[in-house]
Amino acid sequence: MTNGEQHDRNPYQQPQQASGQQQPSGQQQPSGQQQPWGQPYPQYRQQLPIPRDESGAPPLWAPWYGAGFLDAFTRFWKKYARFDGRASRSEFWWWYLANAIVVVVLLGAYIASIIVWAAGATTTDEYGTTTSTGGFPGVALLFAGLLGLWGLATFIPSLALGWRRVHDAGLAGPFWLISFVAGVAGIVFGCLEPSPAGAQYDRPDAPRPEA
Repeated sequence: MTNGEQHDRNPYQQPQQASGQQQPSGQQQPSGQQQPWGQPYPQYRQQLPIPRDESGAPPLWAPWYGAGFLDAFTRFWKKYARFDGRASRSEFWWWYLANAIVVVVLLGAYIASIIVWAAGATTTDEYGTTTSTGGFPGVALLFAGLLGLWGLATFIPSLALGWRRVHDAGLAGPFWLISFVAGVAGIVFGCLEPSPAGAQYDRPDAPRPEA
């Protein structure tokens, strides 16, 4: 197990029973009670193992514990406006690293184009007269536009990601709105450990047994 998976492991994975180990004699389950994986929603849903496909990826309704950088980046777009389910800490922080890289690159390119334009935008003749050589550079406008489009394109999925992150900590999604008022709250929510109670937010469209 890698170091990242140790810090972001699936808290719902049940320990395996040792080979040959049996249930203590004389101890039986109450009549009508089944194993945890057969229990009705939602009491034992947190004990259900999270399935994975051939590539090792869990379904979109489930959190991905131990997700890598590219996994978290692509999953962010696949779950563009999904406020149901949960997001692991690795999904959350890898995405914010990717977002920071894009923003820094676009903002840096914008600032650099402004500096280059300002350095050659004016000329001074032999009499000391300064004249402008052109208007605002189009390349700077291009990078400013790309930065604005990136912000618009990522606003909803970023909100959904934070919503799912607090779900994974066992909290209701609207708690994420606190981060709009106090930015440090977003860091705190991103660091919270997973909670089994968060499983109640998985697959909200699944049929639930009648009470």
